[in-house]
Amino acid sequence: MIRNTVVSTLVLLACAGLASAAEQSERSGSPADPVKEARALVAAFQQELSSKLVAALTEGGPVRAVEVCKVEAPAIAARLSQESGWQIKRVGTRARNTTTGRADAWEQRQLADFARRLASGESPATLNGFEEIRQPSGRVQRYAQAIPMGAPCLACHGAVESQAPELRRALQASYPGDEAVGYREGELRGAFSLARQLP
Repeated sequence: MIRNTVVSTLVLLACAGLASAAEQSERSGSPADPVKEARALVAAFQQELSSKLVAALTEGGPVRAVEVCKVEAPAIAARLSQESGWQIKRVGTRARNTTTGRADAWEQRQLADFARRLASGESPATLNGFEEIRQPSGRVQRYAQAIPMGAPCLACHGAVESQAPELRRALQASYPGDEAVGYREGELRGAFSLARQLP
């Protein structure tokens, strides 16, 4: 309970800090640093989702965690998107949710770059990319940050043959087209992907 309260407080502080930075930039007339904003949002997303996953794993193991990932992760992304003006999602090198988790062309380039940099020994913590691009709708800022495969995530994303039958059933029921298995620890799992339309 104390751990969850601390994590929730950190998330609220991160979001409050993000809003405060944006407000200060507006008042000063200088634009906020989009990369700092995007990183703060990713940190808030990670902290909140991690807190919920730890609680789920403690309560009901990996099967419960599947339900949390399916329901809570999109809810967190939707709320942070609404609060910040950025559209936030996760994409995979192999998609778990084949409807929403497939990378578009820009995200595929980022993932390929992250995989190359990771293979050359770069720290996963530094794997991110930012670009402002012109589209028919106007200027769009895009940010991606790598998601490396951590050891606790291997229960649901590792070798299929090592998964308990009840976990396989839960994954197949929640994600019928699931491709996001067979990963090894430290491998690139995917990325947080953020986009914001500029006025």
